[in-house]
Amino acid sequence: MEKDKLLELKEEILKALNDPDLDVDLCFDEGDRWDVRSYPYFKVKYVVEGHSVHEKEIDINPEYWRKDVKDLVSFVVFQVQQFKEEVDSVEYGGE
Repeated sequence: MEKDKLLELKEEILKALNDPDLDVDLCFDEGDRWDVRSYPYFKVKYVVEGHSVHEKEIDINPEYWRKDVKDLVSFVVFQVQQFKEEVDSVEYGGE
């Protein structure tokens, strides 16, 4: 996947989420080494109540690379929203 497309994807995801409790990092090949994987992924950190940090990694598998940025944004945002709901359910007891 092209680095420019990945950076555009990250920018669009950050716009779509617009949440100060979330930190989204894009992890991809920097030269000849991948960060553990052979494909890019997003590392999402969700901070609850300013102290409890939860992390999730969202893979951008090769089968998604042909999709346009808009479709990928929808995919990642959906994954992040599900992650937040799961964390909130545990943290707040299903409130």
